[in-house]
Amino acid sequence: MTYFALVPAAGGGARLGGNCPKQYQPLAGQPLIRHALATLAVVPAIARTFVVLAPDDRYWDGFDWSDLAARLTVLRCGGATRAESVANGLKAMTHVAWPGYPVTAEDWVLVHDAARACLTPAHVEKLIAEVGDDPVGGLLAVPVADTLKRAHTLTSQGCRVATTVPRERLWQAQTPQMFRHAQLIDALQYAPAVTDEASAIEALGLQPRLVEADVTNLKVTYPLDLQLAEWILQNRKR
Repeated sequence: MTYFALVPAAGGGARLGGNCPKQYQPLAGQPLIRHALATLAVVPAIARTFVVLAPDDRYWDGFDWSDLAARLTVLRCGGATRAESVANGLKAMTHVAWPGYPVTAEDWVLVHDAARACLTPAHVEKLIAEVGDDPVGGLLAVPVADTLKRAHTLTSQGCRVATTVPRERLWQAQTPQMFRHAQLIDALQYAPAVTDEASAIEALGLQPRLVEADVTNLKVTYPLDLQLAEWILQNRKR
């Protein structure tokens, strides 16, 4: 049994703005995606990380990845959606010639957002340890702390509260999300419109394990998130 990481990075991240796709925007002196890749590269359990790029990506080759090259493989097979990119990457990773173990049906794949730059080795190692040999798999997540409101959408008056949603037993999904290679392919074929891998597994009637992480493993989505992520990275080093 082997552990692999897969990082879909074929999107543009329009909500963040900027002159290049989100994964290449600068964060603490490096392209945003590099932080997650560097973390995955130092986790001993992960044999290799596969990065799924758009076929016409013209930014990747503009950066120096040589220090990560020994444990990194680029797959230029990204799709129109995250789920399509992950599914394409899962299939492509079995056909890549590289030194080491071949990818098999029972191997674990940890799918991680390129935009979660503050991932730590401890996050990854906790996920692997707590999922263990679970027959389904699992994901990092945090219990919801805030009061949640469901909104009415009013075109001329903005939004108003429709109802308050009880937060008990609600968790906010993060990544990595860790599932068996073959089962995840099957799940994404069955439910191709999902926004995360756990949702596809759930569509098969299965219940992934929740592994508690923390709020520092945030996803960079809006401009302010870049500033927060940089603060986390800088203060973590101190």
